[in-house]
Amino acid sequence: MKPIIGITMGDPAGIGSEIIAKALNKQAVYESCRPVVIGDKKAMEDAVKIAGLTLGVHGIEKLEDARYEYGTIDVYDMKNISYNKIPFGKVDAECGRAAGEYIEKAIDMAMKKEIAAIATAPINKESFDLGGWGKKYRGHTEMLAALTKSEKASMMLASGNLRVIHVTTHVSMRQAVDLIKKERVYNTIIKAHEACQYLGIQSPRIGVCGLNAHAGESGIMGYEEIEEIIPAIEKARAEGMNVEGPVPGDTIYPRGRTGTFDVIVAMYHDQGHIPVKLMGFLWDGAVWSSVSGVNITIGLPIIRVSVDHGTAFGKAGKGIANEVSMLDAIEYCILIAKNRNF
Repeated sequence: MKPIIGITMGDPAGIGSEIIAKALNKQAVYESCRPVVIGDKKAMEDAVKIAGLTLGVHGIEKLEDARYEYGTIDVYDMKNISYNKIPFGKVDAECGRAAGEYIEKAIDMAMKKEIAAIATAPINKESFDLGGWGKKYRGHTEMLAALTKSEKASMMLASGNLRVIHVTTHVSMRQAVDLIKKERVYNTIIKAHEACQYLGIQSPRIGVCGLNAHAGESGIMGYEEIEEIIPAIEKARAEGMNVEGPVPGDTIYPRGRTGTFDVIVAMYHDQGHIPVKLMGFLWDGAVWSSVSGVNITIGLPIIRVSVDHGTAFGKAGKGIANEVSMLDAIEYCILIAKNRNF
């Protein structure tokens, strides 16, 4: 049986519904999986019109009623948007509340194994906060970790054959440096190894970034490599993992892009995000002509893959959003579900 992929609609005021509609306009998606949108039926109907498509929208209240037929989008209808006209491109409390409810429902379905994986459209963190979720969760990843009782969830970004997992993410640079400790780096290497296995790479080659310029230059530019990163690498090697590093951050990515490494361990947010988005995002001076790449959450008992971009409020409701990243997210969900033997 083809895996059921739950696709959360994201913030209704953003581009989530549009990129989902465009992605599900591809017959190849239905040849590989059974997609169902977790969102609002009316919002998806509006998205189909905005995208200029001729797809039908089938609202359901239980998964057993889904058709999974190309040409009709199945929507698990949460009926949680009251607006006759969605406030596209605006921060809105109701939209933020609705977006959180889609995620919450998808997690519940995945934990019950009703769906094989979750592909998530983007949320707006300000709307998410106004909608009442911010008091509990900083964002998507934190919500996923809490509701699945996962203490060590982290993100892996992927664009083409460049894959990056982070030791630290949404903290200040000062905090990030303080968090670079042997055990944390080691645990991230373990997650990198595990993540590659989910992608079908059984013996991954792992490259580990240094934190400081020139990877510390033997202590001349910092001691974090000597005191924390190298011991973590040596521990992973002793357990049989193929790990190289620490490699300077300005030279490791060209090697990763050309296949020397199957995955790269970055020490902090921008050290990992910038090269991946440079690979996947194309800006022609006026619009993003391509936005590819995904964010895979590692360390959960369920599968979650997200688009690697935000709600793009400036494009929302205009029919010009790019669906490539959503297609990537769905494809990764299918691949990981297969390798995890859901």
